Amino acid sequence: MPVICVKPALDIAAFYCAYDGRQIMHAIGIDIGSTAAKVAVLHRDALQHHFVIPTGWNSAETAQIILQNLSEQGLSPDNAYIIATGYGRVSVPYAHKTITEITCHGRGAAFFTNRNCTIVDIGGQDTKVISMDGGRVVNFTMNDKCSAGTGKFIEVMANTLGVTIDDLTTLAAAGSGITITSMCTVFAESEVTSLIGRGEKKENIAFGIVDSVVNKVRSLCIKHGRDEQYLLTGGLSSNPYLLHSLEKTLQASVTSSPLGRYAGAIGAAMLAQERIH
Repeated sequence: MPVICVKPALDIAAFYCAYDGRQIMHAIGIDIGSTAAKVAVLHRDALQHHFVIPTGWNSAETAQIILQNLSEQGLSPDNAYIIATGYGRVSVPYAHKTITEITCHGRGAAFFTNRNCTIVDIGGQDTKVISMDGGRVVNFTMNDKCSAGTGKFIEVMANTLGVTIDDLTTLAAAGSGITITSMCTVFAESEVTSLIGRGEKKENIAFGIVDSVVNKVRSLCIKHGRDEQYLLTGGLSSNPYLLHSLEKTLQASVTSSPLGRYAGAIGAAMLAQERIH
């Protein structure tokens, strides 16, 4: 696995410390979201190891699976400092500390860019818009309890069409002309079912679904405050069509990274590393 350097560079000489009498040389961030659990391991100034698993129905069981996976890498709460974040952070009993996902995503943004920007995190259960200034969170906005504009919305709609999420966005790129008016996922699903029954092309329905999400995100960004630079994180962050659609709708630069879904976990690991200096 290639070694990826953290930016900005960390003070290596200050990295090693004794924690409860043991030498700690690894920092671990665990981000348990509603859909997927992400883990990032930092050693010195590099991302040494990362993996993602489905959260499933029980976050506590997921946390134990993560612990087992870490032990196979020779890592444990005895030789690493662990910070948990995300929806299921309270379900990680072996974490030394829990921190909110807003703070961790903000800190993780420094891994991807040194510039001030607005983070758009499209998660499974909610969408967060976070403003960064000098590496610090200065403001954030979250969508309401409705799942429209989230990864769960896209997942439900893809299932209704009988395709994967990647297939849905591929279809959307070839479609046009459909607007999904319902903001509630349940009603939107009924609307999509009606469109299927009327014989509407899958491409056009897929276009309407993704366009609905993009417009929901745009509304949240406008409410939060416009910016010229956006960083997309979350499970959909490496999707080219979604990036293109957001950039077009926001009329601003929207960038991401193949590791974008690990922003929270990487941020938690970076905060863990700071605590063992």
